[in-house]
Amino acid sequence: MIEVFITDIPNKTQADRVSSRILVENTDLKVNFDLNETALSFPCGHTILRMEGDVVNSDEIIAIVKGSGFKCEVLKDKICK
Repeated sequence: MIEVFITDIPNKTQADRVSSRILVENTDLKVNFDLNETALSFPCGHTILRMEGDVVNSDEIIAIVKGSGFKCEVLKDKICK
């Protein structure tokens, strides 16, 4: 299963910290960030967090990212202008 989230994590250092925190509780998951910063506000300006594993608990991942001080939501199909 693959789940994709959008976040406002601004850089690799903070993405690495959040990844480590996710992996402490979810050792079987693969975590990947795409740090695609834009000048637009969240959610149109965002970074991508991809989670891959047998089971991805979206609510738990969102709680971990938000507990780290960042915004996070499941990526939905939308057009940003």
